[in-house]
Amino acid sequence: MPNVQLNLVGLSKNDYRGAPTTLCAGCGHNSISNQIIAAAYELNVVPEEMIKLSGIGCSSKSPAYFLNRSFGFNSLHGRMPSVATGAMFGDHRMRALAVSGDGDTTNIGMGQFKHIMRRNVPMVYIVENNGVYGLTKGQFSATAEKGLRLKYQGLNPFTPVDVVEEAMASGATFVARSFAGDANQVKALIKAALSHNGLAVLDIISPCVTFNNEDDSRHSYGWGREHQEPLHDFTFVPREQEIQLDEFPEGTTKTVTMHDGATIVLKKIDRDYDPTNRSAAMRLMEDARNEAVLLTGLVYVEPNQPSLTDVADLPSDRALNRMTEADLRPDKQLIDVANAMMF
Repeated sequence: MPNVQLNLVGLSKNDYRGAPTTLCAGCGHNSISNQIIAAAYELNVVPEEMIKLSGIGCSSKSPAYFLNRSFGFNSLHGRMPSVATGAMFGDHRMRALAVSGDGDTTNIGMGQFKHIMRRNVPMVYIVENNGVYGLTKGQFSATAEKGLRLKYQGLNPFTPVDVVEEAMASGATFVARSFAGDANQVKALIKAALSHNGLAVLDIISPCVTFNNEDDSRHSYGWGREHQEPLHDFTFVPREQEIQLDEFPEGTTKTVTMHDGATIVLKKIDRDYDPTNRSAAMRLMEDARNEAVLLTGLVYVEPNQPSLTDVADLPSDRALNRMTEADLRPDKQLIDVANAMMF
């Protein structure tokens, strides 16, 4: 294939695509799918070594539009986390990426969302957050702001659920927020999340252009662009590739060539923010909500907490779903001991 750039595993970007989208033109979910494709390509992910999961809703159709060579499971409404937990126990050597919606996660799925956070299941959990049930024609979801008025629903009288604050309160070890219209930041955060050993939550405001795109809605393109305030200029560098840089001043940029020939632009942050301080991150998000700004970036990270599969001490060289009957069946002596304890 002339003029087609291949990554380190010999794949082109097209190898990471899926079926043509059937979502509305301009839907933020399509932008996110494009950045998942780009991130997986640039990280040299082998698609057959990835599991993609979802629940029910417009967002949960998204996995059909990327990584068509990966394993996939479209689960029941709000039940994706338990399916993902089982999948990662079945083969903990795989990478998992789940896409859910604000309704799928914070309405019917809130119970499962809280428990997958505290268990630190090693996976990327993207919430495509548009504040509305688009697939069923525009009802408010739990993340819709109080006082929002929609054409078909009237006035929302209830206070919203904040995905980021719920994730941190539940013990998540990687929490970030972004805006679908900020493609570079979305891609960098997805790359960092794919490299995290534990549960990585990305709450991405993803405007619904059909049912919730009035400029006074905090899930719209207009409001997001006007009120977005990045925490930092976030660019992800893969951990396994150590690159040493000469010192450069704060507030300036530096272009770095990676080992695979790609280039990234670094910028030293101006803002004094420590994303490893959970209490400070909680206060920061509360302040952002009170000030009506869309604060985006890596809000919190704890890189040293063991994941669920670490805690379970699963064998490093073999997955449970690859073990044979002989591997799993206890020997006769052990069965006799167990029977003696029972009878």
